[in-house]
Amino acid sequence: MKITSNTKSLLLERIASKRIAAIRVVPAVIALALLGCNSDAVAEEQDAVTIYSSAQPGAIDPDLYRPIPGQNRGHYTVPGYGVVKSTRNYQLDKGQNSLQVTDVAAFIDPTTVSFRSLNNKHTRVLEQSYQFDLVNGHQLLQRFIGKTITVQQSSGDELVEIKGELLSADGNLVIKTDKGNIQTLSYYTNIIFPDLPEGLLTKPTLIWDLYSPASGEQTIELSYQTEGMTWWTDYNITYDESDTCKMDLSSWVSIINQSGASFNNAKLKLIAGDVNRAQQNEPLRVMSSRVAEEAMMDKGFEQKAFFEYHLYTLGRPADLANNSTKQLELFPSVKDVQCNKELVFDASSQFYSYYGMNTNEGYGKNSSGDVNVYLRFANEEKNALGIPLPAGRIRVNQRDTDGSLEFIGEDIIDHTPKNEDVLIKVGNAFDIKGERKQTDYKIDTSGKELTESFEITVKNHKDETVEVVVRENLYRWTNWNITRKSHDYKKQDSRHVHFNVKVPANGETKVTYTVEYSW
Repeated sequence: MKITSNTKSLLLERIASKRIAAIRVVPAVIALALLGCNSDAVAEEQDAVTIYSSAQPGAIDPDLYRPIPGQNRGHYTVPGYGVVKSTRNYQLDKGQNSLQVTDVAAFIDPTTVSFRSLNNKHTRVLEQSYQFDLVNGHQLLQRFIGKTITVQQSSGDELVEIKGELLSADGNLVIKTDKGNIQTLSYYTNIIFPDLPEGLLTKPTLIWDLYSPASGEQTIELSYQTEGMTWWTDYNITYDESDTCKMDLSSWVSIINQSGASFNNAKLKLIAGDVNRAQQNEPLRVMSSRVAEEAMMDKGFEQKAFFEYHLYTLGRPADLANNSTKQLELFPSVKDVQCNKELVFDASSQFYSYYGMNTNEGYGKNSSGDVNVYLRFANEEKNALGIPLPAGRIRVNQRDTDGSLEFIGEDIIDHTPKNEDVLIKVGNAFDIKGERKQTDYKIDTSGKELTESFEITVKNHKDETVEVVVRENLYRWTNWNITRKSHDYKKQDSRHVHFNVKVPANGETKVTYTVEYSW
């Protein structure tokens, strides 16, 4: 942006009032007056940011959004990217113009830059360059060799100034003072430069050589992709089983901006879905958010289908400062969602299916394990939901009798469309145990038949009856038939069956079955 005389005066007053006159260079501080940057832009910016993410739910390193001062973790640690659209006004001359566009993201991909004049479709960019070699202490010292600078040294509680021509900046500073003396300075506190040499940039800058068929102000739309941005979703459940199983559900979107640019009063969008990028080996995992119908300034995210993804738009402008993390409400808390607690004994899941018939008698002969605890709820409108839920970490809490909220488990959910169930693994039951043992094994290799029997015992040490799902994996081969059984079962898929059983208080239940394989 072009700096006017008024702006320059205000900046000088601010610098003088705060006695800010330095850019720090290790181990010293270099003072600098940064005025007169060249640019033709004189417009107020209007930004829109759409963020995509490949962040795996629940896998964000806390250091990523709590950066340690002085440590540069690098933008490659941020698993995502953003598409930035900025609308600005520029005063252009007829014919060829040179335009500097500052405040673009430091991690911009210049190959994705799109330019469009909203006033004249014939205005076009002839040549573009991206300047990202920004000013630093070493560059300043090299540019000021042969020129006058002021060096400050501390003497007790005071600063002593040495003014003169800089002869060398390789190692120690070599200064020729006004009196003609040559001084070598191995230690200094501050260096004050009179101005910023031409050609040094303080911000990443796009430089355009463009053609305009007419003079006057034009509104230019700029869009580009930048690395260093990501977002993800976190859910929180407050579970209540005092009467019937129900829960309250809330959710937040977390956004990281480490792109090297800040976006103020920007229109914010998030894309949910698996968006493929050609330069990556795997499609991006992109997470999402959802809708709240409130007044405009309090409006949350509005969701709609977009291509084969879901697009979420924040109903109010947002500020995304560089090197910051922001949390936004995904949707208003949903109360009294009906859910079910499910107990599952799945001791056979540790045994894997093979491509061929497994005839090893000892494979899966005996096993024991914990009874897993799950929460299941229907993502349906009649259950106060019925909204596309993004992939994310979901934490479950339960209120104790003293009113305190206690954490009882967490899980990861994938993108879940409406009218689908959400299943959350909370943990393992303390008072319910199970064991599984092989009771018979027969094989007829000539007839290509194998018969195997199992007994699964579920023990309940609670003072109330519980229902448990015994999940069996028929891992030996795909052609099977259960010939005898103690309880009815439901076939879940080609290799899994479920026995739903009740286990009495302080008692046990045995499930037996015989399966016949053929190949």
